[in-house]
Parts: sequence; C-alpha cells; structure tokens
Amino acid sequence: MDMTPEEEEAARQAIKEVSEYKRIKVREHEKKVPVRQKLPEHLRREEEHIYPEGYLGNKDQWVLFDETETSEHLEYKPAELYVRVTIRHKGMRKDTNRIITAPVKNEPIPKSYASASLLTELMVGKYVDHLPFYRQMQMFKRIGISLPPSSIEAWFHEVADLMRPAYYRLKELVLSSDYVQSDETTIPIINNEKHQTIKGYLWLVRNVTGNQVFFFYHDGSRSMKVALELFKGYQGAIQTDGYTGYGILEKTKGIIIICCWAHARRYFERALKHDKARAEYAMTIIGMLYDVERIADDDNMNAQQRMELRKRLAYPIICSFEKWCLAEYGKVLPKSPIGQAMHYFLNHVRQLAHYTMDGKYCIDNNLIENSARPIAVGRKNFLFCGNHDAAEDAAVIYSFMGCCKAADVDFKGWMNYFLNHVHEYDSDYSKDIAELLPSSLKDKKII
Repeated sequence: MDMTPEEEEAARQAIKEVSEYKRIKVREHEKKVPVRQKLPEHLRREEEHIYPEGYLGNKDQWVLFDETETSEHLEYKPAELYVRVTIRHKGMRKDTNRIITAPVKNEPIPKSYASASLLTELMVGKYVDHLPFYRQMQMFKRIGISLPPSSIEAWFHEVADLMRPAYYRLKELVLSSDYVQSDETTIPIINNEKHQTIKGYLWLVRNVTGNQVFFFYHDGSRSMKVALELFKGYQGAIQTDGYTGYGILEKTKGIIIICCWAHARRYFERALKHDKARAEYAMTIIGMLYDVERIADDDNMNAQQRMELRKRLAYPIICSFEKWCLAEYGKVLPKSPIGQAMHYFLNHVRQLAHYTMDGKYCIDNNLIENSARPIAVGRKNFLFCGNHDAAEDAAVIYSFMGCCKAADVDFKGWMNYFLNHVHEYDSDYSKDIAELLPSSLKDKKII
C-alpha cells in the first residue's frame, strides 16, 4: 500500500507519541511484603479457651490477666444433606363450609425428590468445579446417600429444559446488540453409531456492551451454514479471530467483520524462534496499538474520544505496519512461521483496522475467549458429552455460566434462585423471563 508523505509523517508522529507515553508510564515496582490474609468476618466464630497449666484445678491461686493472645484457624465441616418434609394442611372455612387444602409448592422437577439446592449442587459440581457426575455420586455416598446415575442424568436434562425458554430469550437479547464477539470451541461427543468420540463445536456469541453471552450447538458443526443460521437477520459488527466460516457473513448487507489483534500477535509470537528480528519488530508495533488503548483507559475516555484517539494514533501505525509487511513478505518463505504471520495480517488487515471505526469496539476477542475457558477445563475432566442432545443441554448451562461471569454474579446463587422461581413464569404471560437472567439480578440479593 502506497502512503502519501502526509500519511508517513502521521505514522512517524503516532509512533513517537506512543513511545513517549510508554517512557512516562514506566514506574518502579515496589516489592510487596506478603501479608497474611484475614479470614472473612461473616464466618461464624467458635471460641476455644486455653488456660495456663494448673489454672483450672486451682483458680484461687491465680490472677488471670485480661490480656490474651488470639489466633484464628479455618475449620471445615462436611456438607450436610437433610430431608425437607412438606406438610400441606387442610381446613374448612366456618362461613362457607368450604374445605381448602394448602397449595402445592412449585418444585423445579414435579414428582421428583430433587430440590433446587440439590440440583444446583450437582450442576455447579459438574460445570464449575468440573466434577463428573460419577465422582459426585461417590462424594454423596460418603455422606450417606446413594443417587442413581439414571436419576442424575434425567435431572440434568430436566434442568436444561427448564432453562431453555430463558436461553432463547437470552439469545434474542444478545443478537439485538449491534456489536458482538464470536468464537468456537471444541467439545468431544460420543458417536453411538461409530462407537467412538468425535470432535464437536460449540459456538459462542457475546454482547460486549450488555455483558451477556450464549453458547450454540448445531450437530457439532463448524460450517458456514451454522454461521448463516446463527446470525440470520443480524445487523451490526461481529468480531472474530478470522475463521473463514464467517467470511460469507461479510457479504451480507449491514454486517461488519472485525478481526482480533491478539490472534494476529500470536502468529508473530510463534515466529520468534524462526525469525526473531522481524517477529520482535511486529510484536513491538502491535504492542503500540495496545498502548493506545492504555492511554484511553488511563484518561477514562468515552467511546467518541477513544475513536478519535485511535484514528489519530492507531490507524497511522496500522498503515505503516501494512507497508512494512508488504515490503518484507517477498523476502521470507510463505510457509515459514513469519511468512504465515505476515500472510494472516495482510489477508485480514482491513478487518483488523475496523476496530478504529468506533470506540465501543474492542481491539481483540479476549472477552469471548475468556468465556470459553471453563469448557477447556471441563474437557479434561468429564471428557465428553454422551450425544448431540447432551451437548445442546450443556450449551444451555454454559450460556448462563458465561452470563454470570460476565455480570459478576455468583452462578450457584443465581441457579438456585432461578430454579426456585422459574415456574412463576409458566402461566403468567405478563412476566418477561428476561427478569431471571443474571444481568437482571445483578443488584438483587439472590443467595
């Protein structure tokens, strides 16, 4: 790309200004002295008094001082299971002679002894603590109760079904945003016909400004058809890692594709061992783009101010970097790590620059990638989903886990609240089930 003298001067000035900012911001890091963490005040205290040897048997011979030495130790009490017995009383009104029985309490799963708290514990155990159901069964057995595996599997599907209406509402709200981030992650699925594990894909979509995220599963596919189905009717910006499956969406009127600078940086990072000079230069330039973001953060800039700063500093740096890559690409092997890094950048430079168009756009896809991390841990523990239906159920539960994390809401507290209140929305159509979403309950005490 040819640059005019004015554009080259703008790039030089931008690099100079960002470099000067970095020099000013270098601070001496004071060595922190380790401080023993205090135990939370809300925990119940049980006092244990220890007296000098010989005091208790002969108190009259002692003068006990008011001064004491105190230390605290954190104790653990195993979880407790108990049976809640619900007794519905009957009575007759004297004025009408009408016999009335107390109403049936809405339980999450009718005709099941599994309460909201037990179901919550099982789901949190599997999806937050990454404990397969069979391990949890062993843990429950140690405290005196045997839970049949068939019952637990049935409860899992029932819980996902209870969440599904809220899930569809969540999906609707996320896709009503004009800026989302999207990514895909793998999840192992058992193929019962082939009797082997196959690689399935979960799609993630996050409303960045609304702190909402959902997971989508469609027969484990990662094809363009899934992208078309997922974003059918969508209008706005979609930020991705550059996966070709989103390419067809860019041809759709009203959709802008933004690419991820963290992904571009990883390509050059992988090239460090093979072409240190070029890779380090590229990473320095990309680092300057992140420094521009830090300038905006330090000055608490709003979206408009951030956009103007990016156009003044970041965009000229991107143009200069593109010119350098074009000049250097012919000097490297296309299949080499540095060649692949340059190819990725040059292939996506327009989409990589799109984040400068609006201050609300992020420089990278890190928010959505963070949402996928629990799945990566889960893959190492509960290993697989039994079939496509189980994967769809998992997508529903992962969606609300992601929403809780994005909204800074405790997933366990939220889930228990949800299961205790979801049936209130079965027949009252004036209520919007979005009221039960984590972002709606952020400021409400739900534990």
